[in-house]
Amino acid sequence: MTPGFDTRSWAQLAIFSGGVASDDDVTSGRAIYALKDTLNGRPLEMDLPQPVIWYEDDDEFGAVVVQAEAHDTEDGETLEVLGLILPSGEEAIAFTDDVDLVDATDPFWVALVDAYADEDPSR
Repeated sequence: MTPGFDTRSWAQLAIFSGGVASDDDVTSGRAIYALKDTLNGRPLEMDLPQPVIWYEDDDEFGAVVVQAEAHDTEDGETLEVLGLILPSGEEAIAFTDDVDLVDATDPFWVALVDAYADEDPSR
């Protein structure tokens, strides 16, 4: 598992950038995902690491984007896929439509990240 973060340490998270991740990158822990069965994979223009609020299943999470790629499908759709780290160190994959890019001073992001620290006092 990737090390977690708090509101002071998020900027030190390791990022994957400059290319499209392979299975070896995922296995070695350099990347969160490697997409298959897509076309024209390329890095997504985004400054990394990037704080976000991730919306999933009617819940919100403070997270940080550490990997961002765009891939085309056979149907001509472009998928913009993000690799996220949660404060616990858990990894997640999301689409750009499922996140709001925020600044690390955003009060809601800070509250979401701090709420995790309150739940896990060992952090």
